[in-house]
Amino acid sequence: MRKRWVQLISSFMYWVGRRSMQSRLVAAYILILLIPSIIVSNYFFQQIRDTYISDALNQNTFLLETEKMNMQSQIESIEMAAQLAISDQAIKDYLGIEEELSSAALMEVAWGPSKDIQRIQTNNPNIAHLRLFTGNEHVMEMWPIIFKESRIAAEPWFAPMKSQGVSELWVFNHRDPDILQRYATDVPEEQPKVSLIRRVGSSAEDGLIQVDMLLKYFAPKTFGGIHDTGSQMVIVDRDGQFFMDRRQSFMTSREGLRDEVETQFKKLLKEETDPESDRIVHSRFSVDGASYLLIAAPVERLQAHVLNVVSLEGALNNVSKAQWQIIAANVILIILLSVITYYLNSIILKNLRRLTDTMKKVRKGEVSSGIDIRGGGEVGELAHHFNKLIRTINELIAQGIRKQAVTKEAELRTLHSQIDSHFLYNTLENIKMLAEIEGQRTISDALTSLGGMMRYNFKWSGEYVKLRDEIRHIRNYIDVMNIRYDEPIEFELNIPSEFMELEVLKMSLQPIVENAVKHGWPDGSAEAKRIQIDVVAWEEDRITIYVKDNGVGIEAYRLGRLREILRTVHDEDLPSGDYGRGGHQAGGIGLRNVHQRIKLFYGNEYGLDVNSEAGGFTQVTMTFPKVLLTGGGGGHEKSVDRG
Repeated sequence: MRKRWVQLISSFMYWVGRRSMQSRLVAAYILILLIPSIIVSNYFFQQIRDTYISDALNQNTFLLETEKMNMQSQIESIEMAAQLAISDQAIKDYLGIEEELSSAALMEVAWGPSKDIQRIQTNNPNIAHLRLFTGNEHVMEMWPIIFKESRIAAEPWFAPMKSQGVSELWVFNHRDPDILQRYATDVPEEQPKVSLIRRVGSSAEDGLIQVDMLLKYFAPKTFGGIHDTGSQMVIVDRDGQFFMDRRQSFMTSREGLRDEVETQFKKLLKEETDPESDRIVHSRFSVDGASYLLIAAPVERLQAHVLNVVSLEGALNNVSKAQWQIIAANVILIILLSVITYYLNSIILKNLRRLTDTMKKVRKGEVSSGIDIRGGGEVGELAHHFNKLIRTINELIAQGIRKQAVTKEAELRTLHSQIDSHFLYNTLENIKMLAEIEGQRTISDALTSLGGMMRYNFKWSGEYVKLRDEIRHIRNYIDVMNIRYDEPIEFELNIPSEFMELEVLKMSLQPIVENAVKHGWPDGSAEAKRIQIDVVAWEEDRITIYVKDNGVGIEAYRLGRLREILRTVHDEDLPSGDYGRGGHQAGGIGLRNVHQRIKLFYGNEYGLDVNSEAGGFTQVTMTFPKVLLTGGGGGHEKSVDRG
């Protein structure tokens, strides 16, 4: 058998080898186009299936949550009715009597507390029964509210309530039997219900209260009689019993579906690590080749679950049918394209082969100046662009070599600057220690501030720092500059503490403060010097910082030229001349640099603005987006979480 297969393959390869190149190329086109087409179609249709399943899961989960909310509402109604009933002290007194009451006293109970309890049931029409049970032999039954416990002694929940110390219990039942046993021969109609069983007092001897509600009112989507051929909801009590609307045919008409739902539900319970978790879980399974989705939501107060079983078969079959139709259309289209390609290849194949050979040489690393193919058409245009590509590649190779050399040089310079900076740090520390030994605290403090400025400048590990770091750097700068003046510069901050974690560009505020220090006051001025920084948030996503000094200000025409400098920040040809204040250039280059960096890193809607009054003040306004730096420490590294 194996030998025969080898012979067949050899014969096929021999037959293919004798075909023309055009025929083999067309066959290759068919394989190249058909196989990816099938793979892509399968992939996208699988995505469609997953999307449909996800949508079905979300939609039916929402329906399940809605049903759960309905049940929670009815639970509260039942508990409220039970609480109101047992809060009546007259009823408790009657259930606890130690001798039989007179007829008048019985009439008083019947027309008083008993009627009040009946009104509780009347005010909530969804409640089917509200009954009190007692084992006190002196208590007389008052239908339909007060009964002897002997009427419910056969109920499976009676013994746990009386002997095991259970104070409250929720019970599901498939039928609502006639507790009065008025018609002994009648079979109770199948009316599923839920019951709250609770002790009247702290002891089981005080009696029990039972509040019943039919499931068609308790869970309207599950037992509302709505016929849905694609899904059905089911309630599972704490003992694993299934309660569902038998009028719906979804579960009963599909053989084996209920058994598989029970199996899948048990698996979900085993997989749930936290038994008290209230999260909704789901699973996908198949029965006789049909796909289904099971969604389960716990109802903690009932110690039960509500399930939603959804059929996925109809929609998945439609998706599969559409998939095969599209694949068939692709096959037909590929055949037509292959026939057309067969005739075109005979025309373009010659020059195309030459171009292919040249490309192979380039791939092998052989230096090539291009290929000379005359004539127009796609192949001629392709050859033209190929020649341009070869030239571009050669230029990029040369450029890459140059960049590599520049990078190596930059690395060496960086290493050298790091060595120099460490030398300066160590030298400053030595001088500082000498100043402290000599008792020169002013010099020591100045050296500390200067060292902080140098570390801040040299440690450029990222473009972004916290506002508190930039402010600390400005304080160091002011401390150093105050050595020059007889009247020190007063530095005032109005910054809310929560804004200290804001992200700012490094060295964005310091040039503005330096500009104020250098040009705000004339040399020898004896007036008080003050620089004030205010940070406000006019909008949720925009921060504004005001840097204001009480210096000589800027004359109107120079202020206009400075604003023009900032407005034309992206222009190559900048206006020149004396645009500063007090005869100086007012740090226009520094302000322009900060303005340009803000626009580059944050966007064109942010930047600097300058307002001034000659002889009064100068105020620089900075705006940037509100971004908090997370993580980090005392350094100035750029946070990776800038969202």
